[in-house]
Amino acid sequence: MTNFQHTLRKSVKAFGIGLHSGNKVSLKINPSSVNTGICFVRTDLSPEQVVPARTRYVVDTRFATTIGNEKGSVSTIEHLMAALSGAGVNNALIEVDGPEVPAMDGSAAPFFSLLQKAGLKAQDEPIQYIEVLEPITVTMGDKLLSIEPCKNFVVSFEIEFEHPLIAKQRFVDRITPQTFACQISKARTFGFFSEVELLRENGFARGGSLENAVVVGDKSIYNSGGLRFSDEFVRHKVLDLIGDLYLLGAPILGKVRAVKSGHALHHILNKELLTRPSSWEYVEQDRDWVIPSWVGQKDDVVSVAAPA
Repeated sequence: MTNFQHTLRKSVKAFGIGLHSGNKVSLKINPSSVNTGICFVRTDLSPEQVVPARTRYVVDTRFATTIGNEKGSVSTIEHLMAALSGAGVNNALIEVDGPEVPAMDGSAAPFFSLLQKAGLKAQDEPIQYIEVLEPITVTMGDKLLSIEPCKNFVVSFEIEFEHPLIAKQRFVDRITPQTFACQISKARTFGFFSEVELLRENGFARGGSLENAVVVGDKSIYNSGGLRFSDEFVRHKVLDLIGDLYLLGAPILGKVRAVKSGHALHHILNKELLTRPSSWEYVEQDRDWVIPSWVGQKDDVVSVAAPA
């Protein structure tokens, strides 16, 4: 039943440190009813604040994607959102006891693994895909992001840094649960050692470490294990893009081309798409790839902690 909505078979928990806040945080991903989408709940606030993971609730895109309302917010949601998108989870309620999702290892892999352990449950309503009908392009300086009609979800991403360890990198592929799991989910966020102090002085990367980010020095990668992919940098950019696009509230059928893009431009494209209803439509269709219907474990709740 690959064309039906899916939620989790059971709840799963994660514990870790916020990448930017540096605070300890835990979250619980719960099953949710059909057509509810992805919602976050700030359980540490009184009363608890529910924030839907949708474009209109985005309040900040500096170095991460933050959603919120007038009483509470949740930041750095993009890695978890990417895992939910890649795994084919359409409905979930995510409880978090702080203002930021835990960084885990800096990738979407720990979250993706949790979703595998939880297992997926098919629901009795079809998935509403967003099928792009007309090309849309947005720019910001030398950054570009476009989307055009395509019967699948395809991403092309190009980056260029004036650094010998990164330089120019490009990734192109059709995004399915299989390609996400094998080629995207393990790519970690990255930063430059020379910028760490400045970021921390401005309230960012206070929880960053070699355990949850790739740290790039002038001539070498500081992480003892090196890179997970030779082009891990651009793959992580793809990961961020997938997570941010899932804030549209439905899977996309379209070809996305990104050049030096980031969270701010991703948000601009989402808003532009939503304000041009003639450029897309909701469709229901069978897919020619299979959403993994993972079998849940025996425990009622599965949990995982980030590296100490």
